[in-house]
Amino acid sequence: MHILDTDTLTHLHAGHPNVIANLKKLDDPDVRITVITKIELLRGRFEFLLKASDRNQLVRAQKLLNRTEELLSQIPVLMMDEKSATRFEELKKLKKLHKIGRADILIASMTLAHQAVLVTRNVRHFKHVPNLALKNWVD
Repeated sequence: MHILDTDTLTHLHAGHPNVIANLKKLDDPDVRITVITKIELLRGRFEFLLKASDRNQLVRAQKLLNRTEELLSQIPVLMMDEKSATRFEELKKLKKLHKIGRADILIASMTLAHQAVLVTRNVRHFKHVPNLALKNWVD
C-alpha cells in the first residue's frame, strides 16, 4: 500500500508530471490517502470559499471545491482505526517527533499501522519517524 500525504495529493490535483508518472509506473494498485489528508484538503477549500471576497473568488473557490471533491471520490480513504490510534500514542511519546505537527504524526501512525509507504515531499518532517518507509514523487 502507498499512502499519499496532503502535499503529494495537492501536486497530483495540480497535474504535477513527476507525481503522475510515478503513479502510473507504480506496481501497487493499492494507493490511498488518509482521512487526515482528506480533512486538511477539504478544510482548506472550505476556508477559501468562506473567505472569498467577491463574486469571482466565490465562483473560483466553488469550482476548486468541486474539483477537489471529484478527486477525493476517486481515491480510497484509509480511516483511523485501533492499530493506527495505538501507533499514534506510541509516536507522540518520542521526543524527537515533538517538532512534527499533529496531523503529520497521525498520517505517519496510520502508514506504520498498515505497513505502507508514505509518499511525501516533506521527507525532512517524516525522516525521524522510526521504521517509516518514505518516497518523494515530486522532486
